Amino acid sequence: MKKLIISALLFFIVLVAAAQNKPAYPAGGQEKNVASAVEKLRVAMIDANKTDLENSVAEKLSYGHSSGHIDDKKEFVEKIVSGRSDFVSIELNEQTISVSGKTAIVRHILKAKTNDGGKPGEVHLRILLVWQKQAGKWKLLARQAVKMV
Repeated sequence: MKKLIISALLFFIVLVAAAQNKPAYPAGGQEKNVASAVEKLRVAMIDANKTDLENSVAEKLSYGHSSGHIDDKKEFVEKIVSGRSDFVSIELNEQTISVSGKTAIVRHILKAKTNDGGKPGEVHLRILLVWQKQAGKWKLLARQAVKMV
């Protein structure tokens, strides 16, 4: 009886430890693929990498800023590549991803250091991203930012 109790206790401890080490998104799941696309876009925005920016967003991009201004794909890429919109660092927190077919909704909090037009600044925003799977790749279709108070 004592061995049975000890075995059960050890089994419970292993289950609890495994649950705590569970990845945020299941291996092979679409959420993981979307998370990778979000990360690729984040890095491309910091690096001002024109090719990666263009490859990460849809042709019909609608990129909404917290000011209310909306960029299309051409304007979004040009602002970052030219340095008019210069991200020194971007930190994403509290990210959630929900996939439905070929559409994914991503929400997170964005904290960034900027140097727009040579003027240092910081932003703290709540972000909603809409991703669409196009030709087997996740592309950013829409983004809306809201200032955090």
